[in-house]
Amino acid sequence: MLDEGTIGEAAEAIADKKRAAFEIVSDAMADAEAEGIEYEIVTQAALFAIFTDLVGTYGESAVADLARLLPDRIMGGEFTLTRRLQ
Repeated sequence: MLDEGTIGEAAEAIADKKRAAFEIVSDAMADAEAEGIEYEIVTQAALFAIFTDLVGTYGESAVADLARLLPDRIMGGEFTLTRRLQ
């Protein structure tokens, strides 16, 4: 049976993996920019890669449902790493 400690440890392990994956992707994007590929091109290619992989894994309908949720998540600050004080 899973207790709160085990669940917490599992959640922390997943969070650590997500942080590591984010760093790997960020480093790859920085490497592409260092090779002279413009930021806008790198980010568009990254988004294309992400969405094509998601569609291949989960299907168009599921990914479209996810995409419909993005505006609220973006405006809610979920993807903001640094916040400016106003």
